[in-house]
Amino acid sequence: MPGSPYLENPPQGLLTWPKLLIISIPTIAAITVVAWWKGLLLEWSIFAIISLFGLAILRR
Repeated sequence: MPGSPYLENPPQGLLTWPKLLIISIPTIAAITVVAWWKGLLLEWSIFAIISLFGLAILRR
């Protein structure tokens, strides 16, 4: 991994950005499609905004 502090590979079990994106993008996309299909896109958007706002406050 270029620019990585690890000589060979990252330690096993370490969650890196590429792994996190591979997990989170399809999950969020699937939930968004189902919310759109069921007519709950507004509620899903409000939940996502509140969740992200809460995470921002917790990480501050």
